[in-house]
Amino acid sequence: MENIIIAIDGPAASGKGTIARRLAEALHLAYLDTGTIYRAVAKRILDLGRDPDDPEAGVEAAFFLRENFSWDLLEDSALRTEEVSVATSKSSRFPPVRDILLDLQRNFANHPPIRAHQRPYNGTVLDGRDIGTVVCPSASAKLFITAKVDVRAERRTKELQAQGVAADYKTVLQDMMERDARDIGRSVSPTIPAADAIVLDTSTLSPDVAFDQALTAVRERLA
Repeated sequence: MENIIIAIDGPAASGKGTIARRLAEALHLAYLDTGTIYRAVAKRILDLGRDPDDPEAGVEAAFFLRENFSWDLLEDSALRTEEVSVATSKSSRFPPVRDILLDLQRNFANHPPIRAHQRPYNGTVLDGRDIGTVVCPSASAKLFITAKVDVRAERRTKELQAQGVAADYKTVLQDMMERDARDIGRSVSPTIPAADAIVLDTSTLSPDVAFDQALTAVRERLA
């Protein structure tokens, strides 16, 4: 099988991460949640007491991450806090920040890491917000996973509560609506479907049904 690249985009809590991980397992692909790279930048900004709305702070943090990068950095559970999520949507909207991190993502897509005692991957699957439009515009298959904002907010609230975080649905919904507006409205790399992407709305789908539909769509594109 030739090296394949699957691009998966969509807003927060749409189910894209779960679908991406399951596709990676089913098709023996290396998986990268590109959002963790931007989360690592946002966390460094916060750790330094800087403002995520400050483009200079974002650029400095992005440069630091690129120069000191290791994939282990993306395993930090602190990257998943709601505070980091909100900061990420602010700092990631600056074009210089996205430019600095672009090569990291493309390098992973084209040269997936090889682990000891494991057969080489068939390719890669990346999920994010601009994979099919900017990072990998020539991807073998592109999916845009979405869902109604109230459904996504309910999912995120339950997810946070399951982690022991005191999450309020109305607050999560408001934050999500504001983040959607920032992500869709930014001048560079907005969160929109690529022209040739398959759009999958998971609002009324179970995780298993959503994955089955995604896998079928990808296999049809790769055929």
